[in-house]
Amino acid sequence: MDRRSIIKTAGLAGVLAAGVAPAVHAQQAVRWRLASSFPKSLSTIYGSAEKLSSEVKAMSGGKFEISVHPAGELMPAFGVVDALQGDNIEIGQTAAYYFTGKDPIFAFSTAVPFGLTTLQLNAWKDHGNGRKLLDAFFEKYNFRTASAGNTTTQMGGWYRKEIKTPEDLKGLKMRLGGGVFGEAMAKLGVVAQNIPAGDVYTALEKGTLDAAEFVGPYDDEKLGFNKVAPYYYYPGWWEGSADLEFFINLKKYNELSPENKAILNAATRVAAADMTSKYMAYNPIALKKLVADKTQLKMFSKELMDAGYKASMEVFAEHEAKSPDFKEIHQDMRAFQRDQILWNRFSEYPFNQYMTSVKI
Repeated sequence: MDRRSIIKTAGLAGVLAAGVAPAVHAQQAVRWRLASSFPKSLSTIYGSAEKLSSEVKAMSGGKFEISVHPAGELMPAFGVVDALQGDNIEIGQTAAYYFTGKDPIFAFSTAVPFGLTTLQLNAWKDHGNGRKLLDAFFEKYNFRTASAGNTTTQMGGWYRKEIKTPEDLKGLKMRLGGGVFGEAMAKLGVVAQNIPAGDVYTALEKGTLDAAEFVGPYDDEKLGFNKVAPYYYYPGWWEGSADLEFFINLKKYNELSPENKAILNAATRVAAADMTSKYMAYNPIALKKLVADKTQLKMFSKELMDAGYKASMEVFAEHEAKSPDFKEIHQDMRAFQRDQILWNRFSEYPFNQYMTSVKI
C-alpha cells in the first residue's frame, strides 16, 4: 500500500503511529541569520539578501527562515568573515575583495582589474574552474560561496577635479572597494581608502576624500555623490563586472537536510539573477538623471587606461611570485578570458558596436 492510501484509510494518527509521516513533518524548523556588509538604502545589493530570505521561506513553506541584518546591526560591515570563521553567523552577504588584507586571492571572487565581464565571470565560476578553485581556498575560512548578483561593468568613480592623465592621480585620496585594484592604483600614486559606502558622502563633502568609486549610476545617485564631486568617469577598468556573494558557513551548510540545501542553492540563484537584472534596468535611467543634474560625464583617456593596465599586470606578477595558489587561480582565469575574448569578437562586440551606431 502506498503512502497516500495509508493516509486515506488510517488517518493522520495512524500514519504517525505507523512511522510513515509525510516528509514535511520530518523537517525541523531552521532559523539562520544573515549579516550584510551593506546598508538597507542600497535596494539592489541589500535587496538581494532580502530576496534570498523570501525565496527560502516560500520554497520551504516557512520551515527554513533567514533573518537579514544590515551592516552595523550584528557586526561592522567588514566583520562577516571573522564571524563565519567563529561560527557566529550562518551566512554573510558581502564583496569578497573587501578582505584582500587576509589574502589577495579573495579579489578573484568579486573582481580584478581588466578582468571578466558579468557573463564571463558567471561562466568561469559555474562551468569553468572558478568556483571550484575559489571554494577550495575559502574552506580555510569556513565558508563556501554563491553569487548574490553582479553589478555589471562599473563606472570609474567620482572626482572633485578633472583626471586627464596619470599624473593627475598622484596624491589623490580615493575610496576604493578593495582588492588588488588598490595596489595598482597605489603604483599610480593614489592613496587608497577602503571605507564603507555609508561614510563616503561625508568624506567627500569634507575633503578628506578627493575621489570615490562605488558601483554605478543607480547606487551612486541614491548616495548623492554627484552633489559633492562633479566629475563622473568611465569605464571602471578595475571592475569589468563585480560579483557580490553569499558566504555560507560550511559547518551550518553541511548540517542542512538535502531538501534545505537544494532550497538554499535555488534561492541564491533567484536572488543573484534578480539583482543583476535590476542593475541592467535601473542604471541607464539613473545615468540620465545624473546628466540632467549637471553631472560631468567623462571617459578615461587611453593613456590613463594603459597606465592602469601596466600597473595591474605588475601587481599580478608580484603576487604570482609569492603565492602558487594566486598564480594558479589567476592563470586559470586569464586562460578562460582569452577564449571569451576570442568568442566575443564574433558575437557581442560586433553586434553591440553596430547597435550603438544606428538610431532605434
